[in-house]
Amino acid sequence: MRPPLPPFTEETARLKVRLAQDAWNTRDPEQVALAYTEDSEWRNRDVFLTGRDEIVAFLADKWRRELDYRLRKELWAFTGDRIAVRFAYEYHDTAGQWFRAYGNENWEFDPNGLMRKRFAGINDVPIAAPSARIPV
Repeated sequence: MRPPLPPFTEETARLKVRLAQDAWNTRDPEQVALAYTEDSEWRNRDVFLTGRDEIVAFLADKWRRELDYRLRKELWAFTGDRIAVRFAYEYHDTAGQWFRAYGNENWEFDPNGLMRKRFAGINDVPIAAPSARIPV
């Protein structure tokens, strides 16, 4: 079980978004992957993944390239077992160039509160330096 569980209310949807944000900000692929079903389906930009093992490998590679990653998520909409979020995150590459990434995610959960589908569209913008507060 991964509370809060569907069907979501505004309060539980906001909590689910906050918990996801906090988990991703740990940059721990194993911890993050525990929020997804064993056979979870992902689209992340142009990458399609299935299952926790692929999620862990993807996130480990992501955070090797995206250094000092900081994420902010915001609830966009919810209904039943689905949540939509918008987000922004900042990171820099090994050359020291900073980026801000903006995107939207659509999530679908199983009855135990594990995410079974995650579809993300993301765009990166080079920036001069990280911000004190990431604008969403």
